[in-house]
Amino acid sequence: MTPPPDLGWAGVLVALVGGAIRVSTPYLFVSLGETLTERSGRVNLGLEGTLVLGAMSAYGVAYLSGSPWLGVLVAGLAGALLGLLHASVCNLPRVNDIAVGIALFLLGTGLAFYLGKPFIEPRAPRLPSLALGAWSGSPQVRAALEVNALFLAGAVLAPLLWWALRGTRWGLILRTAGDNADAARALGHSVGLTRVLATMAGGFLAGVGGSFLSLYYPGTWNEGLSSGQGLMAIALVIFARWNPLACFGVSLLFGAATALGPALQSVGITAYYDLLNAAPYGLTLALLIWSSSTRHALVGAPGELTISK
Repeated sequence: MTPPPDLGWAGVLVALVGGAIRVSTPYLFVSLGETLTERSGRVNLGLEGTLVLGAMSAYGVAYLSGSPWLGVLVAGLAGALLGLLHASVCNLPRVNDIAVGIALFLLGTGLAFYLGKPFIEPRAPRLPSLALGAWSGSPQVRAALEVNALFLAGAVLAPLLWWALRGTRWGLILRTAGDNADAARALGHSVGLTRVLATMAGGFLAGVGGSFLSLYYPGTWNEGLSSGQGLMAIALVIFARWNPLACFGVSLLFGAATALGPALQSVGITAYYDLLNAAPYGLTLALLIWSSSTRHALVGAPGELTISK
């Protein structure tokens, strides 16, 4: 049997593409969810907890039921419930949404760690993937083009949300509530209800993003699963200027940054491996510094956000 060809440095590019496709999915779903929430005029810093709770819920339900897709649905519902709790508390007078988000971050992770202890050892069924690289004789190409259905769903959802925010009555109401609450009330819309629904939708998407972590990549449940991806995705929203299409592109960038270390290791570059694995955190810091400059600060931010006032 002929051995598969060695792709050399081209293999680094292939590995980066594969990493961008695999690793970007949680970033994409959390950032799209936070975009909806922030477009309504509310910040939810608790999505890291939502991501972890979604991962645990999906894994537990998939293990107990044998259906990974039921796990995805339950993960989304768990995220929506946390979103409802966040929105309900934030609708009370003189409540700071940043502080509530931090509290729910701790609540979500704490619940996930406590309820998920029985599921650390068992094996749950994984989500299926599409083998788009089956035509290739190279295992690197086949692995890079193994695409999960959730990634494809996110790729479709991003332009759909972009269109909905700009071209539908629902999108207009959401943006009005986020830009000028008084104007929304003058038009007869309930700002509180709009923000509740937007925060629940954002929590649902973040929970679905968590299900990808436990049911596909890396495909297990443990307490260090998310590595801060939920928090990084919130920073991603600011850099993407609250644009769902830009969220998709920046999520791919974060995915490629996460895959940089393993990609270079595939061609024998092992020096500074731990430093290279910190690339997504360095990228987050760099984007925040860039976004906070006087030239770029909060361009396109909804006017009712706490960070805009």
